[in-house]
Amino acid sequence: MRLRALLDTDALGLRLLGGADELDRTVRGVMTTDLRDPSRYLAGGELVLTGLAWRRDASDSEPFVRILAAAGVAALAAGEAELGDIPDDLVESCARHRLPLFAVNESVAFATITEHVVRQVSGERAGDLAAVVDRHRRLMTSGPAGGGPDVVLDLLGSDLDLRAWVLSPAGRPVAGSGTAGPALPAAVCARLAGEHLAAARTGRRGPHRVNVDGVTYSLFPIRSSGRGAVNASRDVRETVLSDWLLAVEADAGDWPEERIDLLQGVTQLIAVERDRRDAARTVRRRLAQEVLELVQTGAAPAEIAARLRVAAPVLLPGLGAAPHWQVVVARVEWDGTSAGEIEGGPVAQALLEEILVDPATSGPDPSDRIAVAHTGDEAIALVPLPALPAEAEGAEPGLLADSLLAAVREPLSAGLADDGRLTLGVSASVHSAEGLRGALEEARHARRVAAARPGRVCAAGHQELASHVLLLPFVPDDVRRAFTARLLDPLREYDRRHRAELIPTLEAFLDCDGSWTRCATRLHLHVNTLRYRVGRIEQLTGRDLSRLEDKLDFFLALRMS
Repeated sequence: MRLRALLDTDALGLRLLGGADELDRTVRGVMTTDLRDPSRYLAGGELVLTGLAWRRDASDSEPFVRILAAAGVAALAAGEAELGDIPDDLVESCARHRLPLFAVNESVAFATITEHVVRQVSGERAGDLAAVVDRHRRLMTSGPAGGGPDVVLDLLGSDLDLRAWVLSPAGRPVAGSGTAGPALPAAVCARLAGEHLAAARTGRRGPHRVNVDGVTYSLFPIRSSGRGAVNASRDVRETVLSDWLLAVEADAGDWPEERIDLLQGVTQLIAVERDRRDAARTVRRRLAQEVLELVQTGAAPAEIAARLRVAAPVLLPGLGAAPHWQVVVARVEWDGTSAGEIEGGPVAQALLEEILVDPATSGPDPSDRIAVAHTGDEAIALVPLPALPAEAEGAEPGLLADSLLAAVREPLSAGLADDGRLTLGVSASVHSAEGLRGALEEARHARRVAAARPGRVCAAGHQELASHVLLLPFVPDDVRRAFTARLLDPLREYDRRHRAELIPTLEAFLDCDGSWTRCATRLHLHVNTLRYRVGRIEQLTGRDLSRLEDKLDFFLALRMS
C-alpha cells in the first residue's frame, strides 16, 4: 500500500509534517519502537511508529533519523501523547533525510495503525505471494555457491526477461547475465556508476532511474550483507564508494511491488557473493600489512625479502622469476570532518583495490593479484610486476599514475561529490627488498604533489619528483599566498583595469625562455608591443626579467597561483 492511502484514511488520525513529495512510497510492513538504534530489526519499507521515548534532547533526532533513512524505511509516525507537538528538530532531521514524517493524534492507538497496515499489505500480496516465494527459493538454490552472480542474473533473464549487470562503484563490470547480450560499453558503465554514486550521496532511496543514450536503466544498490546493520548507523560516505550496484535495463517506476521485492532479494544474494570475494582478499591484505610493517619499522632487508618470497606466489601464481614491485599510496579526505570522524583508511583501501584491478587477469576474480593494506587515513598497495627480460632492461615497467585514474575519474568524482578528495601517488619499480622503503616514501611524496593540484580525483607519479614541483606542495599556504600576491597582484589589478593581458604575456614569455621573437610570434604581437608589455611588468613589480632570479620567482609564483 502507498503512504498516500494511509494519509487519506481518517480513522488513523495521521497528520503529515513533511515529505509530501514522497507519498507514493510503498509500505511493506509496520514496526513500533522506542529504541535509539532499531536498525537490526529493520528490513526496509516499514512504517515506523514511535512514542519518542528515545529522545532525551534535540541532538538525539539526527542520529535516529539517519539510521531509519539508511535502513530504507518508508516513513516515520511519531505519537503526540508523550510530548504533545512533535519537536522541530525531528521535523528538520526528517526533511534533511527525505523521510516522510506523520504526527499521530494521541487519541489513536498504535495498535489501530498496525492492524490497518498489516491487513492492507497482506491483502495486496496474497495473490502473488506464492510465485514470489518460489522465485526467491530458486534464486537461493542457484545462488553464489552455484556459480556466483552470473547465475542469479541468468535467472533474471530467463524468468523475467530482464537484461542486468553488476557494476563496481568505479564502473567496472563484475557480472552480466548470459542473455544480456554484448557487454555494456565502458562509457555507459562509467555513466551508470556515476549516476548511482551521485544519487546515493543525496540520500535518495533506490532504485535510481537514469536514461543513457535513449535507454532507461534502473540502479539498485548492493550493500554488504555482512555489515548491513552496522552500515545503517555509519556515514554514507564510508560505504558509498565501495558498494556494488545492479543495473537493470528497464524502468522500475512502472513495476509492481512484487517485482521490486524480487530485485531487492537479488541484490541480497549478490551481496553474499561480494562478501565471499572480500573474505578471499584477507590473505592478500594480511601479506601487504606484514610487509608494510616490516618496511616502516626498519626491518632488515633479508627479513623483508623472506616475506616477499612468500607473497610472490600468492600474488603472481606460476611466476618463476622474482618480480619487480611498485608501491601505490592513496588517501581519501572529506571537507568539514574532524580527525577520526570518518575512517579514511578502509575507504581508501577499498578504492585502491578497485582502481588496481586488471580486467585482463584470468580467473574468477580479477583482483586476485592485489595486496592493499591501510594505516591511519591512507591505503598502501604492494603491486607485483613481472621481471623484465634481459633485452628490455632499459624499459620503464609498471603502472602510470594518469592511466590508473583515466577510467574511474568520472564515477568516483560523483561519489566524492563536493566535499571529498581522492589523491594517489605511484612509485618507480624496484627489484629488491632494499628498495621498498624508498619506494614507499617516493609514493607518499608523489601523493602530496597530487594533493596540491585542483580536482576531486588526482594522481602523480615518480617521474614528477625530479622536478621543482616536488617542492611546491610543502611550502606553507600563507607563505605561498604572500609570495604570489606580492608578484602577481599588481599585474592582475592592472589587467583588470586596462585589459592589458600582462599575466598571459608573462606566462608566454617565460615559456619561450625569454625569446622575444618566439614569444611575439606565439602571441601574434609585434616585438615592440611585446617589449612594451614586458617593460610594464617590470615597472609594476620592480623586477628585471633579464635576470635569472627574477624569472625564476615569476615562474614559481605562476605555478603556485
